[in-house]
Parts: sequence; C-alpha cells; structure tokens
Amino acid sequence: MDYNAPQHQHKSPKSFVAALLLAFFLGSLGVHRFYVGKVGTGILMLITLGGFGVWTLIDFIMIAVGSFTDSDGRPIKN
Repeated sequence: MDYNAPQHQHKSPKSFVAALLLAFFLGSLGVHRFYVGKVGTGILMLITLGGFGVWTLIDFIMIAVGSFTDSDGRPIKN
C-alpha cells in the first residue's frame, strides 16, 4: 500500500447508490450533500431549492459518472 498517495485517490466510505438516490429524490433539498458531509453547500441548496434545479441536475450527473466527492475530497464511486 502506498502511504504517500494523495488522499483523493482513496474511495469514500459513503455509498454510491445512497448518494445517487438521495440526489434523485431529495436533490432539490440538498440531502445528498448533507449525506457526504458537505453541510455548507447543503444549506445553500436547501435555501435555493437546488439552485432552482440546475445545481441538482449537475450533482446528479456528477454522482452518476463518479466524479462527485465527499467532504474529504474522496470520490464516491460504485
């Protein structure tokens, strides 16, 4: 194991399926961002109703393709 590898190369312990489902069903409330530990942007999504849907759609696509990260910068992948 390479202990000198950057932190972002390790997979997040958060569930890919859970994040994807939360983004699909409750994305406009930012619940998927609270789930991965991004509380600040989760609150912003809650206030703006997911950036009027645009931010929600972008996050859903990013989760689906595996480029969404948790609060520590680790990718949430299947």
